Amino acid sequence: MLNKLHAKENSIAVIGLGYVGLPIALEFARKFRVIGFDIKPERVEMLKNKQDPSFELEPEAFDGTDITFTANIEDLREAHFYIVAVPTPIDVHNQPDLRPLIGASHTVGKVLKQGDYVVYESTVYPGCTEEDCVPILEAESGLKFITDFKVGYSPERINPGDKEHTITNILKIVSGCDAESLEVVSDVYSTIVIPGTHKASSIKVAEAAKIIENTQRDLNIALMNELSLIFHRMNINTFDVLEAAGTKWNFLKFFPGMVGGHCIGVDPYYLTYKSNTLGYHAQIILAGRNTNDNMAAWVAGETIKLLSAKDKAAHQSRILVMGATFKENVADVRNSKVADLVKTLNEFRSTVHVVDPHASKEEFLHEYGIPMVDGPQGKYDAVIVTVPHREYLNLTQEDFKALLNEDTNILVDLKGIYRNKVDELTHWTL
Repeated sequence: MLNKLHAKENSIAVIGLGYVGLPIALEFARKFRVIGFDIKPERVEMLKNKQDPSFELEPEAFDGTDITFTANIEDLREAHFYIVAVPTPIDVHNQPDLRPLIGASHTVGKVLKQGDYVVYESTVYPGCTEEDCVPILEAESGLKFITDFKVGYSPERINPGDKEHTITNILKIVSGCDAESLEVVSDVYSTIVIPGTHKASSIKVAEAAKIIENTQRDLNIALMNELSLIFHRMNINTFDVLEAAGTKWNFLKFFPGMVGGHCIGVDPYYLTYKSNTLGYHAQIILAGRNTNDNMAAWVAGETIKLLSAKDKAAHQSRILVMGATFKENVADVRNSKVADLVKTLNEFRSTVHVVDPHASKEEFLHEYGIPMVDGPQGKYDAVIVTVPHREYLNLTQEDFKALLNEDTNILVDLKGIYRNKVDELTHWTL
């Protein structure tokens, strides 16, 4: 397989060209012939013009690549090594939504041939690849698993907005359905991943390793959020506490915040779903999820209390929310908890304006039904800085005073980036 890929007798197909699939496709396309497939024709057209719909990559990232972008399933028949990198979200009940993954498996199954490889990168619960995806590949292709085609799992580890920990710089976990496939999958990925690969003992182990990476982060942030709830009642600044505790060499540096996005706020639910099917109710993981999911409502409530203390009724208040994305310096608004914050403030009948230098107004409106404004409009009773975008880091006290009414002057600074910098404002942090 590797020799034929190098000779460009075989090609790699990447299914799903989002923030995970596109960087993978482009890196492989510097070494091999690649077919980049996505079900959205408008996305494909943008990619043909060297435009990343996720706004993560510059046009130069497309240079020097041997890649064909397509939304035509027939083009996939030319490939022999398939990489599936589609989203694995949750539904409104916090249950795994496997529709993109199932759909991609049907697509690949229709073009699968004798001797082909299929590697899944989407984050799933242990067992999903072999129990949910492989049967679809067999049914669609009429081929037999392992005998006729091989399957591997190599979880994505891309961090949106992170220009240092890219696909080529992160040690890659790989796995296969047998010893032969493990070596092939490892060899293929080793051509683009500088640190090399870690060969997991099974596909399930690789699936589990990925899902606990984000579950661990979620729980650590949940602890910080619970500490914030406690210290708030003690009138202690949480960031001051963490700064002091962080002077110990082995203290883990996590911080409170609203946990959104399509990884940390989602992946733990995949694990707890699988756990439930096996008769075990995960307690610690779900407790952490509950804490993190309720932070937006708590921030909204505390903001209303601050306004009330200034004799400002919620329904008469104008509030500016700065930041709509799920994390700093990215354009992605999917599963952004800022939307929960705004909706809660709207329930108090406050007038809320949302601005963000990176987010698409159209996407935020489509995703949540919440309009964004181009910029601040007049004076506000409170400003809530939710996301520490680089554009916000150097704002001064004077900048905020220009936005705020003098009788309120409330700055809610979720990440504590203006701590010890604003002594003339009512400053509140998590």
